[in-house]
Amino acid sequence: MTAVRPSRRRVLAALAATVLLAAGCTGAPDDDAPADVVDQGYQSGDGTATVWQAADRKGPLELSGTDYAGAAQDVADWRGDVVVLNTWYAACPPCRAEAPDLVQLAQDYADEGVHVLGINGTDAAGAAEAFQRQFEVPYPSLEDTDGSAVAALQGVVPVNAVPTTVLLDKDGKVAARILGLAEGSTLRALVDDLLAEQPGGAAS
Repeated sequence: MTAVRPSRRRVLAALAATVLLAAGCTGAPDDDAPADVVDQGYQSGDGTATVWQAADRKGPLELSGTDYAGAAQDVADWRGDVVVLNTWYAACPPCRAEAPDLVQLAQDYADEGVHVLGINGTDAAGAAEAFQRQFEVPYPSLEDTDGSAVAALQGVVPVNAVPTTVLLDKDGKVAARILGLAEGSTLRALVDDLLAEQPGGAAS
């Protein structure tokens, strides 16, 4: 496991954390984090990425649901590809701030075996769809007001902030997690690393 701090000035990181806290988008401290994450200078919701080496990854993750268009989505269908899961809701300021980067990522990596799936446990369809139209989101989001998708995710990796971004490797295992706003350059670096792996976590 490796903790990766996004490449931005400390003052901007502090500002981002302040915005998240003020917006009420962070959850409780990461008390349920795996033992290899505790006491590593990690703060919930500050945009820090936690990366697990192949031998330490949990999964494969079993997560499915219905998107806002009424279509069934199941991450098991994407085994062999890299999957980016992102929890969000429309009124969350950091969710709105990171949306353009997620949209661009989905567009740029669509032909490289990368799938992006949103998970929204808060909004009614109208608010969620308005967000998707505003940011021209090309990927689906699960309508998760019953909490089943987040519960499935929590069963494998703690998710104590919104937004949270979780990356699955080609075997469907949790390879990385960003609690809080996902900086575009950090997210792309993580995706590139996973694309370079063969199934089983070996570097190509």
